[in-house]
Amino acid sequence: MKSHKFVDNAVLYTRSGNGGNGCVSFRREKFIPFGGPDGGDGGNGGDVIIQADKDETSLIRVYFRPHQQADNGTHGQGRQKYGKNGKDLVVKVPCGTEIWDKDTEEFYADLVNHGDQYLAAKGGNGGLGNIHWKTSTNQAPRQFKPGEVGIDKNLRFKLKIVADVGLVGFPNAGKSSLLTKISDAHPKIGAYPFTTLNPIIGTLIMEDYSKITCADIPGLIEGAHTGYGLGHNFLRHIERASFLAFVVDMAGVDGREPWEDYRSLCEELYLYKEELKERPYMVIANKMDLPESEDNYKKFVKETGEKPYKISALDAEGVAEVKVAMYEKFVKGAKSNS
Repeated sequence: MKSHKFVDNAVLYTRSGNGGNGCVSFRREKFIPFGGPDGGDGGNGGDVIIQADKDETSLIRVYFRPHQQADNGTHGQGRQKYGKNGKDLVVKVPCGTEIWDKDTEEFYADLVNHGDQYLAAKGGNGGLGNIHWKTSTNQAPRQFKPGEVGIDKNLRFKLKIVADVGLVGFPNAGKSSLLTKISDAHPKIGAYPFTTLNPIIGTLIMEDYSKITCADIPGLIEGAHTGYGLGHNFLRHIERASFLAFVVDMAGVDGREPWEDYRSLCEELYLYKEELKERPYMVIANKMDLPESEDNYKKFVKETGEKPYKISALDAEGVAEVKVAMYEKFVKGAKSNS
């Protein structure tokens, strides 16, 4: 298994366990040649349970094991011996996993927190043994009930990263470099588009030991809200971020105007989910170490009305201030609103 592979969309073909059959049996012991019925019940089939686990970071386990089944219950036996219940199948997924029906696209559940569970398929009940049919007029019943058949389910899992802060920006804006400087994350960094192909989460530890999780969302491009350039794959990871940090290349290294970049980013986010307009945010002007950045910064303020935090992720200039600002705006703000 390639454990380094990141998977945020996977299909699970699963089935709960069959119930065991009830037993037809009669008591046969020395001195009791014609004993009554003593057939036991079958065991229940195992359930299929989907469980959110904080130690899972990707849907890779499901991706490489798309067919999984709970255990069947065993059949009942004579001497009123009940069959053993089948073992439940517990499928662990990352926190932030949505569960959908693969065929009908019906939404089932959203497992956000560690330990959240969803019963995807109940195991079949065990059948009844012939002991249940004994009456005054039916002393030797041969009736029994077979176990119920398990349930088939075809599920689709969609992972939406759960993070406090989402770093948003066009490719090569410097999000990965910033995340490296402010957190414990070590994403791949390069001066070319789409260096980051998957969301990467880092943890910011403050002086008072408060923690903020920060996600580097892969670079967006124009048209992302329509799905262009894997847009939906990227954008859905922004939905759960409680706070947005727009990272703008203030030097315009790729030949784009920084203020236009910012407007385009806002437009892509808001066209994808209008409620993102209400999300708290900050704007970060990166690459301020380059000579053209200062003039661009002044025009950016004039064009947008925003006054971004100035940083150079390359040499960490201004990064400490941004880290503190995230704490002030997100952590303390969240506490004051609670």
